[in-house]
Amino acid sequence: MEGRETRTLTLSFNNKRLSKSKRSQVTVFIILAIIIVASAIVYFIVRDRVSIEGLPSSIEPVYNTFLFCLEKDTLTGIDVLESQAGYINLPDFEPGSPYMPFSSHLDFLGNPVPYWYYVSGNNIQKEQVPSKSRMEKEIEGFIEQKIRDCIFENYYENGFEIDLGEPKADVSIRNNEVEVDLDMNLDISYGNDTSIIKNHNVVVKSKLGSLYNSAKMIYEKEQENLFLENYAVDTLRLYAPVDGVELTCSPLTWGADEVFDELEKAIEANTLSLKVKDGDYNLRKKENNYFVVDAEVEPDTDARFLNSKEWPNSFEVLPSEGGVLISEPVGNQPGLGVLGFCYVPYHFVYNVKYPVLIQVYSGEEIFQFPVAIVIQGNKPRKALDASAAESGAPPLCEYKNTLINVNTYDTGLNPIDAEISYKCFETSCYIGKTVSGSLLEKFPQCVNGYILAKSDGYEDAEYLYSTTQEGSADIIMDKLYEMQIELDLGNKAYGGHAIISFVSDKASKTVVYPEQKSVELSEGQYEIKVYTYKNSSLKIEKSVQEKCIEVPDSGLGGVFGFTDEKCFDIEIPEQIISNALSGGGKENYYILESELQDFTIIDINAESLPTPKSIEDLQNNYILFEDKELNIVFK
Repeated sequence: MEGRETRTLTLSFNNKRLSKSKRSQVTVFIILAIIIVASAIVYFIVRDRVSIEGLPSSIEPVYNTFLFCLEKDTLTGIDVLESQAGYINLPDFEPGSPYMPFSSHLDFLGNPVPYWYYVSGNNIQKEQVPSKSRMEKEIEGFIEQKIRDCIFENYYENGFEIDLGEPKADVSIRNNEVEVDLDMNLDISYGNDTSIIKNHNVVVKSKLGSLYNSAKMIYEKEQENLFLENYAVDTLRLYAPVDGVELTCSPLTWGADEVFDELEKAIEANTLSLKVKDGDYNLRKKENNYFVVDAEVEPDTDARFLNSKEWPNSFEVLPSEGGVLISEPVGNQPGLGVLGFCYVPYHFVYNVKYPVLIQVYSGEEIFQFPVAIVIQGNKPRKALDASAAESGAPPLCEYKNTLINVNTYDTGLNPIDAEISYKCFETSCYIGKTVSGSLLEKFPQCVNGYILAKSDGYEDAEYLYSTTQEGSADIIMDKLYEMQIELDLGNKAYGGHAIISFVSDKASKTVVYPEQKSVELSEGQYEIKVYTYKNSSLKIEKSVQEKCIEVPDSGLGGVFGFTDEKCFDIEIPEQIISNALSGGGKENYYILESELQDFTIIDINAESLPTPKSIEDLQNNYILFEDKELNIVFK
C-alpha cells in the first residue's frame, strides 16, 4: 500500500517534470523565433553598413545610429559641394566693378557658386577649378567637423555612456560612389557591456565623380574652343545692329536700351537651348544640330546651360550718343549730288559680358559651376592658357604702389561718392569708390594719365594726373538735370519725327523725338542741332552710271607710265525716300546750372524747310539747313 502510494507520488512527480520540460521547450522555441526575426530585421537594417564582429547586441543600435550619422554627413557634404562648384569652404570673395560685373561668386537662388572662370573687377582673368583631391579634402573636413554632432540623446536617457574621440577622415571619390574611412575612437558602455570601436567605413552611392569628370570635359572644351562666346557672337549679330548698309536718305536710329533688352532675352533663350551630345546624336545628324555643343560627357549624364537677365551683366556699344545708336546717311550732303542716291552704312562695336551656369546632372543629382562670357569688340575673348591664368593682368594694374588721395565734390563743393579708375594710354585700372567723397588708395605709376570718376546723377569726369609720387586730387563733378523737351517748328508745336543732339566737350546726348522727350544735361557749352523729317514718297528711279578710271597700260607703255582709260557701268537700284529733311537748325548755347536748377522744360523752336520733290530739292535742304538757327528758351 505504501509502495503504491510511493509509485503514485513518483509518477505524479515525473508527470509534473515532464509537463515543465514541455513548457521549457516551447519557451525556448519562442525565444529562438524572436531572435531569428530580430536578427533578420537587424540584418536588413545594417546589411549595407559596417558590422563589428563581437559587438554586444545591446550596443549595436548605438553604433548603427553612428553609422547613419556618418552616411548623412557624407551625403550632406556631397550635396553642398555639388551645389557650390566643387567647394564646401568657399574661396575668398572678390567683388566686381562697373567695368567688369563679375564677382568671384555667382548668386544662384541665394546660394553663392564660385566661378570656374571669371574676369576680376580690375580686369584680371582668373580660374578657380577645384581638383578631385581638393574636393576629397573638403568632404573630409566637413565630416570631421560634423560627426561629433551626432545625436545620442535617447541613448543617454536610457543609461548609455558614449564618448567620441578626435576624428580623422579619409575620402575616396569614385564615379558612382564615395567611400569614407573614419579613424575615431567611439567608446560605448551599457550595463556590463563596453566596446571601443576605432575604425569606421561607409560607402554611399553618388555620381559625384562621374558628374565632376563631365563638368571638367565641358569646361576644357569651352576654354579650348570658346563655344559659348561663339554662340554669343552669333546671337549679337542676329539680334542687334552690328554692321550693314540700307538704302535711305534719313538717319537710322536705335535705342541702346531696347537693343540691350532684346539681346538679354535672346541670350537667355538661346543659352537654354544648348545641349551636349548624347547617345542618339549620330542618329540625329540630319536634324539641325546647331545648338548641340561639341563636348562629350560621361555615360548616363547630361548637361544644361542657364542664363538669366537678372544676373550681373554688362552691355556697351560704340559709337552711341546719349543712349541712342545713330547712323547718318551718305549722298545727301552738299557736293555729293553726283551719287544720285542715298545710303546709310552702319558699324557698331559691342562689349558684352554675362555669366552662364552649367549644370551637369544624372537623375536628381546635379553638379553646377558658372563661367563668365566675355565679348570684346564684337569678338570672343582670347582663349585662356596656363600663362594667362597666372599673369593675365595688364602690367599697369598689377603694380599699384603710389598712394593717392582722391576727393570728389559737386559744384557746391559737397562731397559725393563716385567710382574711381585710372587710365594710362589704353589701359584702365579700377581703383575703388570714394566714401563720403574721399578715397585713399594706391595707384599704378604713370605720367599724364587720367583719373576717371563716375557717379549716378553726375557727368563723368576726367582729371589729368601723374602718379609718379604721392599726392591728392580734387575732382569737381557736374550734376545732371533731367529736362523735358518741347519742340516747335515755325512757332507751332511739332509732334513729328525729329533728331535733337546736344554736343559738348564733355559728352554728346541725342534724343529721338517724339519717342524720347527728355534729356539729362549739365552746365556747359553745347552745340544744339535739330533735324525734323516729313513723310515722303520721293522716288528715285533705277539708273546706270558710267564710271571711268585711269589704269596702267597693259603693254610696254605701262613701263614708261602710260595709262589706259577703263570704264564700268554702275547700276543704282530704284529707291523710295520715305522720310525727307523738312526743317531744323543749329545753335551754340551755354547752359547755366541756374537754368537747369530753376526750370524743368527746354523749349526749342526750329525753322521749317520746303518739302522736297526731287533729289536736288533734298540736297538743297541740307544746304539751307546750315544757315538755320534755333531759338532756345527755358521755362
